[in-house]
Amino acid sequence: MKDNDVVIKITNLVKEYKMFDRKKDRLLEAIVPGYKKHGTFRAMDHFNVEIRRGEVLGILGKNGAGKSTLLKMITGVVSPTSGEIEVNGKISSLLELGAAFNPDLTGIENIYQHGQVMGLTDAEIKEKEQEIIDFADIGDHLYQPVKTYSSGMFARLAFACAINVNPDILIVDEVLSVGDMAFQLKCFKKFEQFKNSGKTIIFVTHNVTDVLKNCNRAIIIENGRKTFDGSVKDGVNRYKKIIVGLSPEDVQREEQLDKQLEEISIKMDDSETWKEKFNQNPNIIEYGNKDAEVIDYGMFDLEGNAINVFDNADTIILKSKVKFYKDVKDPIFTMTVKDFNGNDIAGTNSEIEKVLTGNFKKGDIVIAEFKQKLPIAVGKYTLSFSCTRFNLKGELEVLSRKYDALLIEVITTKNTVGIVRLDSHITVRKI
Repeated sequence: MKDNDVVIKITNLVKEYKMFDRKKDRLLEAIVPGYKKHGTFRAMDHFNVEIRRGEVLGILGKNGAGKSTLLKMITGVVSPTSGEIEVNGKISSLLELGAAFNPDLTGIENIYQHGQVMGLTDAEIKEKEQEIIDFADIGDHLYQPVKTYSSGMFARLAFACAINVNPDILIVDEVLSVGDMAFQLKCFKKFEQFKNSGKTIIFVTHNVTDVLKNCNRAIIIENGRKTFDGSVKDGVNRYKKIIVGLSPEDVQREEQLDKQLEEISIKMDDSETWKEKFNQNPNIIEYGNKDAEVIDYGMFDLEGNAINVFDNADTIILKSKVKFYKDVKDPIFTMTVKDFNGNDIAGTNSEIEKVLTGNFKKGDIVIAEFKQKLPIAVGKYTLSFSCTRFNLKGELEVLSRKYDALLIEVITTKNTVGIVRLDSHITVRKI
């Protein structure tokens, strides 16, 4: 590893598992020379990546994509079938909390055992001991056998041990939700300390908001292969397409459908086209199966005037116009407000609001209106609109989604703390 800034270098990583139809085939293959009755499942398929010092890398992928397998190989829990993993620095992993714990030992004894497994001396563990005790905050239970702990206490102590060993590389796999809300806040504050101190963090989660908030780079894994490596916002947008079932082939199919739809799209006068009156985003993200299409959208005041800027105390109307190219039952109409980092700030849909939308036939055009206040903080945001539905299997299908379609601005007549405007009635009286 020549580049000192590269802390993890993975080259042509492959991990295969033998698959047996019968248990006895596994035994026979192990003891009988030349006997082979297994199939092969490839969990990682020639995976390559370099991770640099100070990066906070978000790894996205559906269940079974290979995320956890990758992390286990980086930490040495699982050996690769082939390929190379080079690590420059001490790793602490939050993969399987408490894996090094002995249930018959007390909490305090397990603190020392965990530290020894991590390569710390007793003196180094002693130096961290009080910090771990304070972080776990499980009281006198610390001096009782771990097997008597509740799952919450176990997780708190395990997390405290893992997070307080001062590693160079921290690996986090879907574990920042342990414990109660107060403990979760403590976990995220510690996570922020790691970020601010320039540690390298590998972060795996299904919560895209956590990735947007915490990471500065994202990769997507599909079927053991890296299919995306780049900015967090682009990675999250692509992952959102993946989780609704869109593949690269689907994207190509969409482009072909777009050309076909251009030929049959409705003809409207300029005065009837809303979106031309607004600040449109040149980098709009569009996808869907094209059973319907969001063909127009806008934001208006109560008099019907098109507006790009509004006061967060005012009532506004958001509109989307949808054309159906197939018969659709019970579609869901949605709107979302996001900040420029891609974080969802507010949103709703006809399903959430318990609105029965009905059934529509091919050729129908529908206007969905959202009349409301948006008491969000001063700033610039994007508006997104979509039309979705649940199919007969109960799976969400995206018919048409227009992400970050319009650029809007929020102003206010009063100061706001945080991201929401609060109009409180405050009384003060002397007693």
